[in-house]
Amino acid sequence: MQTFKLTGRLLFLSTKPEIMQQQVSGKDVTAIEAGTLRDDVSTDEITPLPIMTHYDDKLGRYTYTGFKSGDTFPFKTDSVRNAGFCVTIAGSRYGKGSSREHSPAAEKLAGIKLVIAKSFERIYRQNADNIGLFTSTDLSLIGKLERGEEITIDELVAGRDALAAEILKCGGLLEFGRKYMQEVRVSPQPETTTGQTLFEKILRRHWLKTPLTSDTPVVGQGGFVRADRRFIHEYYTGMGAHLLHTTFGKPVKLLEPESIVLFEDHTSYVAKSPAHIRGGLIQNVHGMRQAQRDFVADYNLHCHTTLTDEEAALDDGSNVAGISHAMIAEHYALPGQVVVGTDSHTPHSGSLGCLAFGVGTTDMMNAFVTGAVRITVPDIIRIDLEGAIKPGVTAKDVVLHLLALPDIKAGSAIGKVFEFTGPVTKAFSIDERATLTNMVAELGGFTGIVAPDEKTVSFLKARRGIDFVIEPWMKSDSDAHYPEIIRVDCSALEPLLAKPGDPSNRVAVSELTEDIRIDIAYGGSCTAGKREDFDYYHSVFSWALQHGFRKPDHVRLFLQFGTTAVRDYCIEKGYMPVFERVGATILQPSCGACGNCGPGSSDHEGQITISAINRNFPGRSGPGQVWLGSPPTIAASAMAGKIVSFDGLQKMNASKN
Repeated sequence: MQTFKLTGRLLFLSTKPEIMQQQVSGKDVTAIEAGTLRDDVSTDEITPLPIMTHYDDKLGRYTYTGFKSGDTFPFKTDSVRNAGFCVTIAGSRYGKGSSREHSPAAEKLAGIKLVIAKSFERIYRQNADNIGLFTSTDLSLIGKLERGEEITIDELVAGRDALAAEILKCGGLLEFGRKYMQEVRVSPQPETTTGQTLFEKILRRHWLKTPLTSDTPVVGQGGFVRADRRFIHEYYTGMGAHLLHTTFGKPVKLLEPESIVLFEDHTSYVAKSPAHIRGGLIQNVHGMRQAQRDFVADYNLHCHTTLTDEEAALDDGSNVAGISHAMIAEHYALPGQVVVGTDSHTPHSGSLGCLAFGVGTTDMMNAFVTGAVRITVPDIIRIDLEGAIKPGVTAKDVVLHLLALPDIKAGSAIGKVFEFTGPVTKAFSIDERATLTNMVAELGGFTGIVAPDEKTVSFLKARRGIDFVIEPWMKSDSDAHYPEIIRVDCSALEPLLAKPGDPSNRVAVSELTEDIRIDIAYGGSCTAGKREDFDYYHSVFSWALQHGFRKPDHVRLFLQFGTTAVRDYCIEKGYMPVFERVGATILQPSCGACGNCGPGSSDHEGQITISAINRNFPGRSGPGQVWLGSPPTIAASAMAGKIVSFDGLQKMNASKN
């Protein structure tokens, strides 16, 4: 039996700042001394976005530099390496947030060989598997480690499915693929007429036959599916190319390169990004972006490139660009397909009735070569959105409500599929449905999906000129089994917020007991940079101007399009003069402030932002405090100079009259 050799110290990610400082300074502590461990450690904290410009051994220098204990950031450059840690121990929902494989890679490169936590987010754990970093939810291992006892590989993979265990034993996914996946094929599944969800039907139609996986999908077991569309963006491609060429040499034969799409969607505003300017990282970003352009040229791949403000001024309208997952929904994904991307918000396209999910860099490189994408077959939750939505309440408010449900907040939905149904889902536009499926990433889920209907057909016709025909199988059967059903009375919902620190920190706008003065209002991102989101911005701003409101001078307002098509829509609808009159800074399509890589990010800790983005983990969108809200709430708050809903702004007007 193979023994897992550990030669180093234990690192307890404690909620006590003094304990963290002691450990970083070289003092060992016990589990009892460490006390309560940090829950919800996000990938933004493990590897803050600015340091993701590194995609090689340098990553290990910056491990945990965004980690927050109390009000302190105990880790500096090289802290983990210099302190000799080899095991990290934390609380629940470790690895929340982005799909960035940089996080487990940085840990491994810093000397961490094992991460123990009460629970892990799906993408983080799969990424760790794929690079050979062991993870465990067996808390009894802590005592064994403290006593200096040996731990076996079998103990570390206990409870994992056979595929995950074998990938770890091989040292990672690429070596596993070299050994087992030189020839994979679709495994035809028997057609059944009843008892299946739409997700199950898509999964069965794309299931691959491999030597170590079951012939049919089994919940909880690992396997592979064939992807119809694969996409990656510039923060991952350099690392991916490095992995591919290190493992297989250069050049590598890519499977069906015509179905691969690349995007530059994070870096167009890097020269105006406070975080990148402060960190002196602009040159690094240019190098990272060039690595993707080199990969595109080497393999003759299709790439969408976003525009700077200067470039946009010269654009003749021929450049089609935007945030990757928003672009996939606008231009590529179709109902019934499997779509994978290196971004946690890939489920955005599930709004069209396809199976869309995020993966890490190694997963994507394996998919580039084999066409196969790793999946641990998830359970499914049906979300019935019942009643009727009130005016001023949006899909964003629905998600903020779901995020704060105790079971979901505790992690019960990790790795599960969210199928959105009910009359409110049916009434929502595709743009609003995309907000639901997009933010399944924050809910901890594997993906979100909405069955295609006449609105899907109209969307595809209007956006792409496609006369799509929904096939009879593209729906969940009436007798499909759902292990869990959550019903939401949407008629009882009101405009909601997430307080700084986590998207699950729900509070109704009406429950605020004091004025929250804002410095920045930001409307944009994949979640809130769609056409209907800009309809909301324009509607609130137009009303405010008509009723004598003017944006306070202390508020900086940013509006950023999700895609060039959204920009062109706003121009055609005549929205731009209103945006200019309210003093908005208009930004071209890019992830921007959402990823802390563009204007709209805060400059210092004292600033307060009201933002339409999808997550507000510590350090996300700058060092200040970030409140999340819906597009109408962002617009109303910008005009009030404090956090209010549109209804609240209207009441302010009534009171002054």
